[in-house]
Amino acid sequence: MTAPVAVIDLHTHSICSDGTQTPQEVVRSAAAAGVAVMALTDHDVIAGWAAAGAAGGECDVTVVPGVELSTQADGISVHMLAYLIDPGHEELAELMRDIRSHRDSRMRRTVELLAADGYPVEYDAIIAKVGEGVTLGRPHIADSLVRSGVFSDRSQVFEKVLHGRSRYYVRHWAPSSADAVRVIRAAGGVPVMAHPFAAARGRIVSEVVIADLVDVGLAGLEVHHRDHDALGMQQAGALCREWGLIQTGSSDYHGQGKPNRLAEHTTDPREFARIVAAASGSPLLGAPW
Repeated sequence: MTAPVAVIDLHTHSICSDGTQTPQEVVRSAAAAGVAVMALTDHDVIAGWAAAGAAGGECDVTVVPGVELSTQADGISVHMLAYLIDPGHEELAELMRDIRSHRDSRMRRTVELLAADGYPVEYDAIIAKVGEGVTLGRPHIADSLVRSGVFSDRSQVFEKVLHGRSRYYVRHWAPSSADAVRVIRAAGGVPVMAHPFAAARGRIVSEVVIADLVDVGLAGLEVHHRDHDALGMQQAGALCREWGLIQTGSSDYHGQGKPNRLAEHTTDPREFARIVAAASGSPLLGAPW
């Protein structure tokens, strides 16, 4: 009788960025969903690692320390997952500080625009709610508008006022995707592009751009993701096979912040083993793998 295949979910978020659960709660939810290995990949911050790792030890879940970096290529937003990076790598730490600083400026300007049109939202009130050190983003503005009773949930806020074509949309600086890949590799990590063909989110980069990123060290693509249609998954999988890239699948879980459910997409253990073998920055946390 063959042993059951481990359930591996390599993309989740906590309250350290735009999730609604603490790192410990994310891990406990993963355990309840039957997940054996999960990556905590908060946006541009690694503050949740220690708590997630401790919870993983208690819940028998292996925790992959990670981060999701906000980058851009040809003016198009690219989210870059970085697994098993060295948390003490100064260039990477500085890069994340710069990204968070520009996110803060974006938050302030977006709130100003909304408030000028009468929406009941205040920057200081948002900060008081989410706390210091959290990576700020539009979901926090959305949550504030939901608490004020203007909208019913995050999805409605993004549909109505925070989408990419809205007059309230504010662009912000992000490092080039190529620079991010180089820094992730220098920090001993493994860079994987998140949902590369999620056209519903906005413009997507071309295969030429992805090929250029592979040349500077991109290790894989997130193939299986709810924001990929069948064609997008097929395209991403074909590129992985052609270029020898790691294929991942994940939920992009945000607690109650999004409809995404843990383990709705998962990663093959053989592909996860390739990530572990390619990394030298930090060890796995929580339960042994």
